[in-house]
Amino acid sequence: MSKLFYRIVLFLFLVAFCNFSHGQSEKDTPQPLANILQTLESRFDIKFSFEPKTIEGKQALLPKEELTLRQSLRELSNVLKLDFKILSNRFVAIVPLEEKDQFIVQHLEEIVVKNYLTKGISKTNNGVITANTKTFTILPGLIEPDVLQIIQKLPGIVSVDERISNINIRGGTNDQNLILYEGIRMFQSGHFFGLISAFNPYLTDEVNISKNGTSARYGRGVSSLISISNSDDITRDFEGGIGANLLSIDGFAKIPISEKIAVQLSARRSFTDVFASLTYDAYFDRIFRDSELNTTDNTNTQLALDERFVFNDFNLKFLYDIDNTSKLRINFFNIYNGLDYNQVFTTTQNNIQESQSDLYQNSFGASVRHSKLWSNSFKTTVEAYYSNYDLEASNNDLTNNQTLTQENKVEDSGIRIDLSKSVSENLVINSGYQFNEAGVTNFEDVTNPIFTSLIKEVVRTHSLYGEVEWNSLSKNSSVRLGARMSYFDKFSEVVMEPRIAFNQKFYDYFRLEILAELKSQTITQIIDLQQDFFGIEKRRWQLANGKDVPLIKSQQVSAGISYDKNDLLISAEFYYKFVDNITARSQGFQNQFQFINDIGSYTIKGVDFLINKRFEDFSTWISYSYSKNDYTFQNLNNGSPFPNTLDLTHVVNASFTYNVKNFKIGLGINWHSGRPFTEPASAQDNSNSTIEFEAPNSSRISSYFRTDISAIYNFDMGRKINAEVGASVWNIFNQTNIINRFYTLDSDNSILQIDNQALKFTPNLSVRLKF
Repeated sequence: MSKLFYRIVLFLFLVAFCNFSHGQSEKDTPQPLANILQTLESRFDIKFSFEPKTIEGKQALLPKEELTLRQSLRELSNVLKLDFKILSNRFVAIVPLEEKDQFIVQHLEEIVVKNYLTKGISKTNNGVITANTKTFTILPGLIEPDVLQIIQKLPGIVSVDERISNINIRGGTNDQNLILYEGIRMFQSGHFFGLISAFNPYLTDEVNISKNGTSARYGRGVSSLISISNSDDITRDFEGGIGANLLSIDGFAKIPISEKIAVQLSARRSFTDVFASLTYDAYFDRIFRDSELNTTDNTNTQLALDERFVFNDFNLKFLYDIDNTSKLRINFFNIYNGLDYNQVFTTTQNNIQESQSDLYQNSFGASVRHSKLWSNSFKTTVEAYYSNYDLEASNNDLTNNQTLTQENKVEDSGIRIDLSKSVSENLVINSGYQFNEAGVTNFEDVTNPIFTSLIKEVVRTHSLYGEVEWNSLSKNSSVRLGARMSYFDKFSEVVMEPRIAFNQKFYDYFRLEILAELKSQTITQIIDLQQDFFGIEKRRWQLANGKDVPLIKSQQVSAGISYDKNDLLISAEFYYKFVDNITARSQGFQNQFQFINDIGSYTIKGVDFLINKRFEDFSTWISYSYSKNDYTFQNLNNGSPFPNTLDLTHVVNASFTYNVKNFKIGLGINWHSGRPFTEPASAQDNSNSTIEFEAPNSSRISSYFRTDISAIYNFDMGRKINAEVGASVWNIFNQTNIINRFYTLDSDNSILQIDNQALKFTPNLSVRLKF
C-alpha cells in the first residue's frame, strides 16, 4: 500500500473529525476547574495560587457573571470542598478544605506565565517551566502527552538526533541533565533505544524543567534539571484508563483503598514482537539502519533474518496519609527493552552460518518519602532512594568462532533530608542534607582471543544546602538565593555551588529575570568504540576518578525580559554557559580524535527568543534560538577552539494549535542548521590504513526540516466513560534529513561516507478509554 494512500486516509480522518466536532451542540455542563479559574482571573483581574494537584480532576459550573468575586468563590468552595483564601486585592490561594487550619505559604513559586506555548505549560518566577499533563492539550506530532517530547518544544531544548535519550539543553549532552522520577535518578529515559519516553504519560502528573538558576536542593547535573512526578493526592473515586497505539498497549489505575490509603499503578507493553506496524518499521529503520547488526560482510549472502524486539514498563505508587500533618509515599518502577537479532547467511565456501545477537536494557528504582508538618511554619521531608541500570549485549559470531559479551551497570542510592521554615507569609528558608553513593561496573568478555575486563568504581558524596525564598507582598518581586556545598570522598574535594533566581515585574506587563548557578557532577557517559553494544546504545556510564575522568563543573548565567499582555507573550533570554573538565571520550568524536582522550571544556553563548499569541481556541508561536558552541581541549587541534559536535547555530520552531469543544489539532514546522562534521582531506595516504581529515568540525551537514501534524477527538461513550482517538504524522512530507555524517574505511581501504538519517514519514494512531 503506497505512502500516498496512507496520507490520503489520514487527511480524510482529520477532515471527518473537524466536521463531526463542529456538528456538536454546546451544552451548559460542568467545566474543568482550571478553565473556570482562567475565566475568573480575567473577569476580576486576579491571580490564583495553588498546587496543580489541588485542582486535579475537579469540575464545576462557571459562576454567573452577576456574582461578585467573594460570591463566586463561596459557590465554588461549597461544591468543590476547597478553601479560597484571599491574600490581597489581586491574589487568591487555593488549598483543600481539610488543610485549611494547617495552611502556610510553604512554596513561594508563583506562576508568571500561564499557557506558555500551549495550555498546561506554565513558567514560574524562579525560571522553572512546568508541564501539567492533566491540563495539557496538544502539541504538533504528539497524540499522547509524552513528557520528554513536550519539553523539546521549549526554546533552547532540542535533540540533535531525535532521540529522547539524547536531549540537548543549551549545548549540553544528555548525561549532563539530572532526570529525576519521583526523586529517583534516571539513567535510562527512553524505549526503543531512545525514540519513545520511558515514562507512562497517563500516570505522570507534572514535569518541572530548570535550564538555569536551579534550586540548591539539587546537584549532580551541570546542564539542567528535569523532575517528573506522579499525582500526590488520594482520590476519593476510582480512576483508570486503557489505550493502544501502533506500538504498544497500556493501562493505568488510581485505586482508593480507604480515606487515607490509595494505590496508583500503570503498565505498558509493546506488541512489536507479534505485529510490525508502519510506525514500528519507521522506528526500526531509524535505529538499526547504520548499526553493526545491519552490516553484513560483502562476501556473505544473507538468507534469513529473525528479530524480536519488545519493551515494557511498570510503575507503582503507594500513598498513605497518616494524619492531617503526616504523609508516606512509596514508589517503584521498572523499565525494560529487549532485542534478539539472529542472521543466517552463506559464506564464500557455501557454508551456512548463523550470527546470534541480543541486547537488553533494564532499569529498576524505588523511593520512600515521609513528610511531616510540625507546625504552621515548619515542615520536614525524609526520602531514601535506589536506582539500578543495566545494559548488556552478547554476540555469538560463528564465522570468527567468537563470543563477545559487554555490560554497563549503574547503582545509585542515597538519603535526603529537607527542612522548610516559613518565617512570614512572604519569606521561606529551606535547608537540607543529602548523602549519595553511585557505583558503576563495566564488564567485557571475548572468547577468541581470550580477554576479560571488569572495572568497578564508587563515589560517595555528602552535600549540605540552604536557600532563602522571598516574594514581595505585591508579588511583583521575587528572589531565591541559595548555595550547595558537596564533599566528594574519592577526591577529598569540597565544592561550593551558589545559585540565584531573581524576577521583577515592571510597567505592569514586563518582567526581568536573572538566573545564575554553579554546578558539578560525578557521572558521565563515554564511548569506548562506536560499535560497542552493536552501535545502538554505544554510550556507557562512567564515574569520575579524579584522573583521566575528572569532576565536571559548570558556570551559567542568563538574563531575560518578557512582555505578557492580552494573551500575547514576547520574550528574549540571553545566556552564557561554560562547562569544564569534559573528556573527549564523552563527545563521541568520529574524526581524527576518535581514539584520543583528552580533557577540555565547551563554551556556549546564545539567545532564546519566543513570540506566542493565544486566542480563545487558537494558539500560535514561533521560537528562535541562536548559539555559538565551541570546544577547547588541551591537546586537540593544537589547543585552539573548534565547533562543538552538538552545535546548532540556528533553531526555529513554529507551531499552531486549535482547540474547540472536543477536538484538538496541531501543526508544527521545525528547522535548524546542520551539525558540524569533519571531511576527509583531499590528499590521502592509503598505506597506513587511516583517514586523513581536514580541520575538526569545519564542515556542516545540510539544514534540517520537518513538518508534523496531529489531531485528537474526545467523546463520551456512557456514564463516566470517556473515549479518545488520535492520529499523528511525524515528518508528513517525508523529508530526508541527515543528522550525522562520518567516514570509515572498507576492506579495500576505500573511504566510505556514512549518513545517519532521521525518521522518515511516521504515522501513528491511538485509541483510549478513560473511566
